[in-house]
Amino acid sequence: MPASEEMPSTIARSPKHAQEIWSRAHDSAVESYGEGERAHRTAFAALKHEYEKIGDHWEKKERSGPSDDKAAGTVGSPGDSQEGVDANASKAHLLDIAKRLDIPGRSSMKKGELVDAIKKANRRATATSR
Repeated sequence: MPASEEMPSTIARSPKHAQEIWSRAHDSAVESYGEGERAHRTAFAALKHEYEKIGDHWEKKERSGPSDDKAAGTVGSPGDSQEGVDANASKAHLLDIAKRLDIPGRSSMKKGELVDAIKKANRRATATSR
């Protein structure tokens, strides 16, 4: 099935460039691995190098590169996915995102707590938008 028919709603609400990255990576992965979860994971991995999830959509990152330890590794590498949150960004950047998402208590949070709070806010915003 073409990527355009399988595109998740968060990507459909994102810039055209993000949609193109996800679609090209997805279609290529389908050719290599077949339809299914692996093709989706591959497409999201490609997207997360250029974009970060903010609320119910994806926005261009300040710098390209892996967004978390899992994205920096290979298949089966240790680490957890941070669900599109750029955990490698500065604390100041994460505080800015938390402010945009109106996360209470953000000023007293440590970096890891900010990442977790942003993931939770992103999930909530995505659920509301569906």
